[in-house]
Amino acid sequence: MVEQREVLEQRRRVLLKRRLIIIFSALGVFCLTFTLLGLFQCTDLLIKISEDVESSPQGNEWAMFRRDLIHTGNAGDNFTFPQGTLKWTFTTGGVVHSSPAVVDGIVYFGSRDGNIYALDAATGEKLWEFKTDSWVESSPAVVDGIVYCGSNDAHLYALDAKTGREIWSFTTRYAVRSSPAVADGVVYFGSDNAAVYAVDAATGEELWHADTWGEVISSPAVSGGIVLVGCDGGYFYSFQAKSGSARIQYDAKSIVNSSPAVKDGVAYFTDNGGYFEAFDIMARNWWLENKLRVYWQTLQLYGVAPSPPLPSGFIWGISLGWRARSVSSPSIVGDYAYLGTATNLVSIDLITHEIQWTYVTNGDVTSSPAVAGSVIYVGSEDGHLYAIDRMTGEKLWDYATGDMITSSPAVDNGTVYIGSHDGKLYALE
Repeated sequence: MVEQREVLEQRRRVLLKRRLIIIFSALGVFCLTFTLLGLFQCTDLLIKISEDVESSPQGNEWAMFRRDLIHTGNAGDNFTFPQGTLKWTFTTGGVVHSSPAVVDGIVYFGSRDGNIYALDAATGEKLWEFKTDSWVESSPAVVDGIVYCGSNDAHLYALDAKTGREIWSFTTRYAVRSSPAVADGVVYFGSDNAAVYAVDAATGEELWHADTWGEVISSPAVSGGIVLVGCDGGYFYSFQAKSGSARIQYDAKSIVNSSPAVKDGVAYFTDNGGYFEAFDIMARNWWLENKLRVYWQTLQLYGVAPSPPLPSGFIWGISLGWRARSVSSPSIVGDYAYLGTATNLVSIDLITHEIQWTYVTNGDVTSSPAVAGSVIYVGSEDGHLYAIDRMTGEKLWDYATGDMITSSPAVDNGTVYIGSHDGKLYALE
């Protein structure tokens, strides 16, 4: 009996040891997995960002919406500045909300008549047109001899820049009003089906897409291997450009249809709640941040928890006024941002976070300003294109079109190009 008990006890100890080994091994695997997931979710230690995913236009070309991938809206100052004299107009069959791109002496833009146009920049003569099945409100991007442009017919088109011949098209479920950005052989754009897409620039093959909490009218900016964009569900996002993995989902609590501009690793954007905000483009949400923040704020209201930390990536923000709805995208030059808000064009000092000056128009400024040297060019829904002194905010000249302006100007080779709801594209020198 004694020997039998000893044998049973020895077996019990062996089984217990095996169970403990299994339990601690499982705990080790769990901890390692949790650690790796945490490192992947909250840091860049496991997968490095490809910071070379960016490019810029050549010379003074205005190759895409807001001119470049970081959306500066800045044409530089190495040319003669437009003085407001009409050079030519071109009449389409519908409203021109699309903003022009200018490359190699050709102007590209879309119209609500359903066409994408290419015009001779010197004469306004039509070189070609491409018919889509709905309005074209997206603004073209022209890279390596290919025009990329969205249409409300739920397609993104790639066209030969010289002939207008279709190379490929990519289909989403709803309208593509977002203007594409092209970087390192990839086209990034948003869609009204609440998603951001990355497709191969040569073939149109989808590389990745990421769902958002609303329609994406905002146009992506690309900087340091990061894609930045807003949506009308009230969120601002950042994604890793190569993989599409989410980094930031920031609750702006108001529609973000403006497109971000980037300077020195900081993204600047506006929202329809009248706020102008600055965001660290390399930031990432901590694990379950957006879900836990709701409970944390509730506990704070009941007085049982301190205030939660600032949202990941948020640097600073200022109110532009309680009625200052803004869909205008900022232009960044030096330490200043220029943007439309309500009926105003404003200059914001990025160091002091204060409004430097305000110029008031007679209509909402939904157009995004273009800067060339010491002059800002911007359209207003009062139908005028304005030229404003960048330092003082004083009007230098204005030009009246036949209807309101929601298109954003492009400046190239001493000429400013702008679309109007009167169905025309204007060239002013």
